[in-house]
Amino acid sequence: MMKRHVAWAIPILLAHFALAQSPIRVLASNGMRTVVEQLKPATEKATGQDLAIEYNSTAGLKPKLESGQGYDVAIVTVEMMDELVKSGKIAPQSRVDLARGAIGVGIRAGSPKPDIKTPAALKQALLKAKAVSYAQDGASRPAIEKMFSQLGVAGQMKTKILLEQGSVRSAGRVASGDADFVLTLMSEILPVKGLELVGPLPAQYQGYVSFAAGVSANAVNPSQATTLVKFLASPANASVYKAKGLEPR
Repeated sequence: MMKRHVAWAIPILLAHFALAQSPIRVLASNGMRTVVEQLKPATEKATGQDLAIEYNSTAGLKPKLESGQGYDVAIVTVEMMDELVKSGKIAPQSRVDLARGAIGVGIRAGSPKPDIKTPAALKQALLKAKAVSYAQDGASRPAIEKMFSQLGVAGQMKTKILLEQGSVRSAGRVASGDADFVLTLMSEILPVKGLELVGPLPAQYQGYVSFAAGVSANAVNPSQATTLVKFLASPANASVYKAKGLEPR
């Protein structure tokens, strides 16, 4: 009888061991990538588990997020997070606001920095540019195109815009010399080799993008996932957010 009980217990113990060793699966927006990567070693230490992270725009991650499967933690825009909570894909009590990012202008490293501090200066800089690039699926796109309209340059910009899938590709068009400016979150400009941050858009055209984190309702290991989310929201990490061009919430 004892041997029979042991035989049944072994698969259960092995399953628990495999669960404990499995990585925390994270879907994260590109705007939070630099912070998540900087904090990755510390979060793995805090949770006792490795992180398996997939980065993309929030729009690009949307199908996987809405499936509710294949991830333990989501780090996305607050709008997407609110939808996921409402649809039951994210545990409501786990949701936390992390940071917000300002839209900025990036140029090829070493290029003369344009004046973008005032609406008039920014307008002239845009009109003089041979091309500007930004992400087709980026959360900052609505604010960028609204700015063009408010500046009265929407028509002139039509032939100058190079839309790309994702901030990495749009930044690459500037690094390669195809475009003069990339317009995206400052947190997506600062880490790119070959690019230099000019600065944020003037306040009246600024369109902040806010990010939140939450634990999937179907998380394989919700305890470790919750620890991860709480660690990311810790005030002790505020300096990391600021260094990466984000404002901690």
